[in-house]
Amino acid sequence: MTMDPGLDALKSRVTAASLGPEARETGTVTEIADGLAHVSGLPGARLGEVLEFTGGARGFVLNLDETTLQAAFLDATAGIEAGSTVTRTGELVSVPVGDGLFGRVVDPLGRVLDDLGPLAASEMAEVERPAPSIIARDFVSEPVETGVLVVDALFAVGRGQRELIIGERGTGKTSIAVDAILNQKDSDIVCIYVSIGQRATAVRRVIEAVRQKGAFDRTIFVVAPATSQPGLRWLAPFAATSMAETIRDRGGHALIVYDDLTKHAAVHRELALLSRQPPGREAYPGDIFYLHARLLERSAKLSKAMGGGSLTALPIAEIEAGNLSAYIPTNLISISDGQIVTSATLFAGNQRPAVDVGLSVSRVGGKAQPRALKAVAGRLRLDYAQYLEMKMFSRFGGFGDAAMKKRLARGARIGALLAQDRYSPLSTAVQVALLAALADGVLDPVAIDQFPALKAALVPLIAAEPQLAGLNVAPEVDAATRKAATDCVRTAIAKLPALPEAPTP
Repeated sequence: MTMDPGLDALKSRVTAASLGPEARETGTVTEIADGLAHVSGLPGARLGEVLEFTGGARGFVLNLDETTLQAAFLDATAGIEAGSTVTRTGELVSVPVGDGLFGRVVDPLGRVLDDLGPLAASEMAEVERPAPSIIARDFVSEPVETGVLVVDALFAVGRGQRELIIGERGTGKTSIAVDAILNQKDSDIVCIYVSIGQRATAVRRVIEAVRQKGAFDRTIFVVAPATSQPGLRWLAPFAATSMAETIRDRGGHALIVYDDLTKHAAVHRELALLSRQPPGREAYPGDIFYLHARLLERSAKLSKAMGGGSLTALPIAEIEAGNLSAYIPTNLISISDGQIVTSATLFAGNQRPAVDVGLSVSRVGGKAQPRALKAVAGRLRLDYAQYLEMKMFSRFGGFGDAAMKKRLARGARIGALLAQDRYSPLSTAVQVALLAALADGVLDPVAIDQFPALKAALVPLIAAEPQLAGLNVAPEVDAATRKAATDCVRTAIAKLPALPEAPTP
């Protein structure tokens, strides 16, 4: 008698099945709102635990009350209503981490958003993790070279620092952060870009810029679009930080960009109001400061005993009408180690990056700034700030003095030098050469309109000069090295095309 192979397979499955009682803790949805559910009957649930709703949709525990809890949805809520069943999974929200994420676009749960197939990551990490202790941290002493001259020269960023980029909408905040990512193409820093509630077109532009000009295979993109569930947007920065921490804890170096935390605060306020938490200033809940403090404190430079890795954060915040004293901006300024402020006035005046040198500051980055760059930067910030003030008053006349005119001409050249096209970072050697030439008066005869062409001509000359290699780690700049740098600038000036003469009136 021939046995049915299908029957044999069924018998083997029955034999292998583990029989016995299975305990499952279930609750009931009592109320559902925009992306949030009130649930009763789950007394053992923990904060951050994943819950499963009717139909397979998932959420996580956001708040706990005495008899109920509030769960934020991570999936679509179709088919879920009051009376639906909720089941505990016993697992905290976790995301895949590791090298398999490099060059991928994922959502805050690690689900693939690109067309490159499934992830190769095998490790999982919880999204909520404690920040390193004070004993585990080290001093910020190594630079993060952003390639943006105004930042590297005046407001240097160090590995392990948290430097806030803040300004009005459309003033180039994201461009500064993306330039910093592009400049890590030849460094040992892995970059993570997390988008929180941004438009899909804006995120696509960032991804394409990194794909064409940066180290795409060492960059992770975590995207929570504006159309996603509020819980997913709330989770995005924490999930991305867990991915970055894995690199830091292995002794590597990571740079994470949060774009932006103003929208993240708005999502937190939305969920807090839906969960009936008492509103405070500007309707934000009382824990809004703790929300971002526990996020940004996870960025740090670890001690050698802990591996010596670092996680540098560039959070972005948006303000309205230049109001830096608003609630969320002041919170983020007090948490971070400095801020780069972008100005709508400078942006409209075609000074880009539109960094306000008077309001911007880096509290620790100067200690990590390359010595060569620090030596030639000198009085740059003070001279430029004085120039901006003189320029404002020069509109009323009265600056006929020759010394004043000379200072205005020098200030105009500083402004032209600090101006930089988007997605075109400069190496430390190029920056040192330009600033040394400025200080030595080499740039005085160069017309303002010729500065972009001068920078373009200087890049290959600097790259071909062996004496300027390693300036980013050089302990000092000797006279011979400085002369080699300024000679490259003189050669670039000689190659500049002559400007057309102005037409005779």
